[in-house]
Formats: sequence, structure tokens, C-alpha cells
Amino acid sequence: MTLTQLEYVLAVNETRHFGRAAAKCNVTQPTLSMQLQKLEEELGVVIFDRSKSPVIPTIEGEGVISQAEKTLTESRKLFKMAQTLRGGVQGKFKIGVIPTLSPYIVPLFAKRFSMKFPEVELTIEELKTDDVVDGLAHEHIDAGLVVTPLHDPSMIEKVLYYERFHLFVSKDHNFFTKKNVDQKELKIEEIWMLNKGNCFRDQVINICSDKKAKLIESLKFEGGSFETLKNMVLTSGGYTIFPQMAVDHLPETQFENVREFISPVPSREVSIVYSRSFHKEGIINAIHEEIVASIPKTVHSLRSENMKIMEIYR
Repeated sequence: MTLTQLEYVLAVNETRHFGRAAAKCNVTQPTLSMQLQKLEEELGVVIFDRSKSPVIPTIEGEGVISQAEKTLTESRKLFKMAQTLRGGVQGKFKIGVIPTLSPYIVPLFAKRFSMKFPEVELTIEELKTDDVVDGLAHEHIDAGLVVTPLHDPSMIEKVLYYERFHLFVSKDHNFFTKKNVDQKELKIEEIWMLNKGNCFRDQVINICSDKKAKLIESLKFEGGSFETLKNMVLTSGGYTIFPQMAVDHLPETQFENVREFISPVPSREVSIVYSRSFHKEGIINAIHEEIVASIPKTVHSLRSENMKIMEIYR
């Protein structure tokens, strides 16, 4: 029995097709089929019912597949542990970043990190929070830059910084005449929000005292970026909510549209998260240090008493 044979088992289980599984594993179909047949003979178990289309696992095969997943996971941990023991910050590393962070946080550290640690092959992918969590659970990514807390006991969260929220208000809205706004004054039907599945949307809804109110019905729109929401406020009225770094990137002429919240200020906690069974702490710590060292003065490395951390799940 080899780890390669177990990889073939998982590939066939995922694709339910020997040809596609072979392509996924970069081998010929006869090679893959032969190796699976050898494994079945060694175990004395038929893993897949080849008479079905698509192929499906047998009852006995389901047990083999489950154990194969566990065995391969543990083998990867062993290789990662060995790499850590050899010392140094090196190797392949994939990190997922949520869309409301990536335009601001990636430029802060990516180039500096790559120049400082050239032996790390760093891949950065923009993912929603649920996809980051799923990617970590299935080891498709090594870490995530997300808003926390996640309340997931299988994850380690290393806080990077805390970021206050602000209102971006149309000139024809009554908030424009105020210096500070109480979050109790917000009306959910007046807020331009990010689309569903975005954790920042959940935080915005949680800021509003009346979460059960209906959203705008005369014009239904949900944006995918802060830039789009800003332009909706400027052209269609109402207001939206921005994190501090989005405010920092506004043109100077639009600072007049920004309003502060009354203390305690709704805020978000930003962390680098990874699985508790992970063994690339050297790279994790290096990324953490680079981000913390480069965050602007407008955000805070420590939580203050006048912040109210908003949950990302309702």
C-alpha cells in the first residue's frame, strides 16, 4: 500500500470517473486503474463499483475512503512538521483573504514579505469567510486573513488589529448635518450594503437596532465592493458603512461625507487564522509580524474600551 494509491482512491471518489481521476493525478488511466486494482487485491476489498455510471464506492469502499483521507492528512502533517524542524521560513504557502480586507491589507505586506522571505512561494486568493473556513478544514489553504471571532474551536486566531467603522453619508441626508451619529439612529432600509455571503454585511446588520426591518424595496441593489457602495450613496442618497482603511483610501474631497459613531464605536477585529493541527507556524508568525509592522496609525493593534466588536454571524 502506498500514499500514491490512496491519492488515486480519493481522486476517483471525488470525480466518480477513472479517466477524470487519472487526469487530475497527471497519470494515464491504465496506470491509475492498475494501482487501484493492486490496492484492492492487497486489502481484499472492492473499493468502487465499476458497473455503475458514474462509479460509486461500495459499502466496504466507503470505509477505505474515510481512512485514506485520515492517512493522507496525517502524512501531510508529518511532512510539514519535518519542514518546520529543519528551520527557516520556506516552502509553499497559500492564504485566503476576504474581499473587504484584500484591497487594503494585501498591499501592506505582500511585496515586503516576498522580498524578505524569497524562499516562501506565497499564493494569495480572495475568498469569502465561509470558503476560508472550508479551505482550512480541507487543507486547500494554509491560513486566512478574516474578521474574527469565528467561534470555531478547531481554529487558532492571531489578532492583527482592530478597525473602527464610519458612516459615509449623502449630502442630502440629515446625518450630514451631524458630527457624530448614534448607531441606534440607523435604519436598515436606508443603508447600502454588500451582497449576501459577505461577513461585513452581517456586521452592518448587527449594528442596526431594528434588524427585522425590510430593506429598500423601490430599488434593490447590493454591491460587491466599498467603491460601488460609495458611488450609490453619492448618486442615490442614503448612507453606507465603511471600515477605517476604506475611509483612509477615499479622495480628500469625499472626507466631508464621513461621520463618526458615538462611543462605543462599532468596530471589527482582524486576524490571521489557521488550523490547530497546522505546522507552518514560522511562516504564520512572519506574515503576522509583517502586517502588524505595516498597519497605518489609524487602526489599532490593541483593543480599546470605546470599541464595540461586531459579530460576523447573526
